[in-house]
Amino acid sequence: MSLCACTVGPDYRGPPSTTTPRWTDLAKMPKQDESPSLLLAEKAVPVRWWKLLRDPLLDSLVTRAIRVNLDLRQAEVRVREARAQRGIVASEWFPSIGASSSYSRARISQNSAVGLLAGALNGGSTGALTSTKRMTLLGTDINLYQAGFDALWELDLFGGIRRQVEAAKAEIGAAEEDSRGVEVSLVAEVARNYLELRQYQRRLEIARDTLRSEEESLAIAKARYREGVSSELDVARAEAQVDNTRAQIPKLTTQALQAQHRLEVLLAKQPGSLQNELDVAQQIPFVPPQVPIGLPSELLRRRPDIRRAERQVADTTARIGAATADLFPKVSLTGMFGLESISLSNFGSLASRFYSLGPQIRWPIFEGGRLLANIRVQEARQEESLIAYDKAVLTAFEEVANALTAYNNEQARRKELAKAVTANQRALEIAQTQYRVGASEYLEVLDAQRTLYADQDGLAQTEASVSENLVALYKALGGGWEQTETGEATQSGDER
Repeated sequence: MSLCACTVGPDYRGPPSTTTPRWTDLAKMPKQDESPSLLLAEKAVPVRWWKLLRDPLLDSLVTRAIRVNLDLRQAEVRVREARAQRGIVASEWFPSIGASSSYSRARISQNSAVGLLAGALNGGSTGALTSTKRMTLLGTDINLYQAGFDALWELDLFGGIRRQVEAAKAEIGAAEEDSRGVEVSLVAEVARNYLELRQYQRRLEIARDTLRSEEESLAIAKARYREGVSSELDVARAEAQVDNTRAQIPKLTTQALQAQHRLEVLLAKQPGSLQNELDVAQQIPFVPPQVPIGLPSELLRRRPDIRRAERQVADTTARIGAATADLFPKVSLTGMFGLESISLSNFGSLASRFYSLGPQIRWPIFEGGRLLANIRVQEARQEESLIAYDKAVLTAFEEVANALTAYNNEQARRKELAKAVTANQRALEIAQTQYRVGASEYLEVLDAQRTLYADQDGLAQTEASVSENLVALYKALGGGWEQTETGEATQSGDER
C-alpha cells in the first residue's frame, strides 16, 4: 500500500508570471477633448463584447457562426479525441482480462522426431505399434479442445501510469483551449469581415454620389462650352474625372462581394447564400462611448493561447514523472485458468483443468542509457514549454498594447477627417457657385471634387477601422469564448 502511494517525478506547479497592476499604455495616451478613447475603462471584459457595436445582424451572424462553423466543429472533435485518449491511458490502471477458446485437429507423424522418440521409449520399432497409448498418439488424428481465461495486472507502484493520466488530462485542457482560441478568432473574423462589408458598401455609396455630382459638373461644362464661355479643356477634364470615379465602382463591388463570401463560408454556407440578407447597405457600426478592457492580471486567465501554454507545461511536467518511473521495477500479477482435453466428452471434467498464477517482476538494469536519456528529453521539453509560456504572455501584452494604440490613434484620425470633409464640402459648393457665374476656372471645381471624394472615402475607411481596431482589441484581450460556457444567464449582465 505504501509503494502504491509513491509517485516519482516533479509535482506540477503553475509557471510564475508577473504583470503590472494597471495598463501603463492608458496613462501614455494623449488626452483629447470629446474623444471616446478617454473612456477606455479597466472594467471586466464583457462576455459578448460584439454587442457593444449594437448591430442585430452582426449579433445574429456571430451566434450562427459559433453554432455551425467548420473550423470550430473540428476543434470540438479534437477535444473529444483527447478525452477518449485519456480513457485509453487510464485503462492501464485496471487489470486486463481476456477469454479464449480454440479447437484444433492434428496428426503426429511416426517418422518425426516426436514419433521416433515415442517409439524408443516404448521399446519398439517405428514400423510397428507396441502399445495402445502409442497407437493413440502416433499416426492418428487428434482433436484438441481448449477454453479459458487469462489476466494481467500491472501494479502502478511508482506512479508511472498516474503521471501518464496527468499528462492526458493536461492534453485535454490544451485541446479545450485550442477550441476556445478558434472561437475567439472566429468571432473576431466574423466581426471584421462584417465591418469590411459595411465599409465597402459605404464607399460604394460615396463613389456613386460623387459620380452623380461629377456628371452634373460635366453637363455644366459642356453647356458652357457650347455657349462659348469655357474651353474644351474643361470638358475633357470633367470627362476624365467622371471616368476615373466610375472605374472605382467595379473594384469596390468586388471587395464587397469577397467580404460577403468570406462571411458565408464562416457560417458554413455556399457563397451567395446570404446575399438577400447582406446586400442591403447599412451604416458602419460605430464604437460605444465606453470600452471595458479589464485588468492585466485578467489577461492570463482569459486568453486561450496563454491557458493552452500553461496546460502544455503541466503535460510536459507529468511526462518527466512517467519517464522516471521507467527506472524502477514493474510488478505484474498474471493468471490463467482453463480446460483442455483431446475428447469433447470429458472436456468439462475436473481432470481437464489447468491454471497458472503468480507475480512477475521486471527491472531494467542496463539499457545503454536509454531511460536516463528519455528523462533528459522530457526535462528539455518541459523547459521548452516554460519558455513558450513566457513568450505567449509577452506576445499577448504586445498585442493588447498595439491594439490600444491603434484604437486611440485611429479615433484621432477619424475626428480630423470628419472636419476635413465638412470643410471640403463647403469648398466644393463655393467653387461650383463661382464656376457657374464665371468667377473661377473649372480646375478649382475639379480639385475640390477630388479632395472631397478622397476625404469622404478616407473617412469611411477610418470609421470602419475604429470599429475593426475595437475588434482587434477584444481579440487581443481573449474575450468571447466564455459566452458558450456561461449560458444565457449572463446575457442580461453583459448587455448592461
